[in-house]
Amino acid sequence: MELTLFLKNLGIDQLNPMQESSLKAAQHFTDFVLLSPTGSGKTLAFLLPVLRNLDPNKNGVQALVLVPARELALQIEKVFKKMKTHFKVSTCYGGHDKKIEANNLVEAPALLIGTPGRIADHLRAGNFNPDTIHTLVLDEFDKSLEFGFQNEMSFIVSTLKGLRQRMLTSATFMDEIPDFVGLQQEKRLNFLQEKSIKPNLQFKKILSAPEEKIETLFHLICKIGNQRTLIFCNHREAVDRISELLQQSGIARESFHGGMLQDEREKALLKFRNGSTKILITTDLAARGLDIPEVASIVHYQLPYVEDAFIHRNGRTARMMAKGEVYLIMTQDEDYPFLDHKIPTEDVSQYHIIPEATPFETLYISVGKKDKVNKVDIVGFMIKKGELAKEEVGIIEVKDKSSYVAIARNKVKETLKKLSIHKLKGKKVKIEIAK
Repeated sequence: MELTLFLKNLGIDQLNPMQESSLKAAQHFTDFVLLSPTGSGKTLAFLLPVLRNLDPNKNGVQALVLVPARELALQIEKVFKKMKTHFKVSTCYGGHDKKIEANNLVEAPALLIGTPGRIADHLRAGNFNPDTIHTLVLDEFDKSLEFGFQNEMSFIVSTLKGLRQRMLTSATFMDEIPDFVGLQQEKRLNFLQEKSIKPNLQFKKILSAPEEKIETLFHLICKIGNQRTLIFCNHREAVDRISELLQQSGIARESFHGGMLQDEREKALLKFRNGSTKILITTDLAARGLDIPEVASIVHYQLPYVEDAFIHRNGRTARMMAKGEVYLIMTQDEDYPFLDHKIPTEDVSQYHIIPEATPFETLYISVGKKDKVNKVDIVGFMIKKGELAKEEVGIIEVKDKSSYVAIARNKVKETLKKLSIHKLKGKKVKIEIAK
């Protein structure tokens, strides 16, 4: 396995101790359970052993990764593709076109990633042969159980007759692992208390009267400024309400929760990733498994009821040894057993200048992978036809039937006008600001 080359493609100098331990523990198809905090690099910890198991001379799906959420599936796929292994990978998840997924499975990928419900659907439809699968990963297994996927996972595991290795990851301690997993003489790695991979967090309390919380949040955002920030609420309704009130105050933001359509959720994350917006208001759905890089600040607008949720939220910042700030908006009377009573209090009432608009805006393009369009095509289109400089074109994401590109905000109007008279790869396309 060309480990050095894969790490170079990922922009990583070396593995952390947890990843090195996982790679060693998983030798010779040994079952193993990995317990490690959110943000510690678990994805790579299981992808490298998976990759070591893949045989370029064999056909069919060789490894299956089951995840609790579609966003996590997409993140793992992105990491695997960035490694440039030459093995085919496919993702299957609810909200995605089943026909497209079935077509992608005709020429079976070596690695298949998906949510339990959708993978079970494809198995029942006979869209891929489970007999060729020798490696199974149950990523964020505790979350999958919490989401009620036990029956689907049990069914899937029962079909994997050629299974040789099971890898299970979790960000919380698990007293008992269900029998259907079928672990055999597994090795267990527990890094949950490992200080070397714990994030470097600075906690601050922001005291507020209940009726003034949204105003307090406004001042806090003005204080944080133009840094990528996650604002956590306990309920979807709170996310929508706060989002609307912040918009009325002139604060640019995106929302993310389970009650939104899949397309809306993906668009919100996309804008957050590419820098079109620096604020994402969300429920605990975003606490784990999402591809959200370099989050500088976490804001608990509403604190969670249990410590595990608090830990996972905070794990979205200070990832991979960086520093991060965690703000707790609380009333004077609120008290949580998992909070350190020595957390300093900060007054943000003097901050009132709204952060400037981000330098990038996201454009929607009405073609994607199924139209044989890729990132290189879009870069060329933006530079040659849109007359943009290279530094004025940001992150590009190409979906099955659409694409999104971040471009310099101050060039949006003239760029749309220039592109309106041109075709992309000989095809007339619709291009507009992504709403």
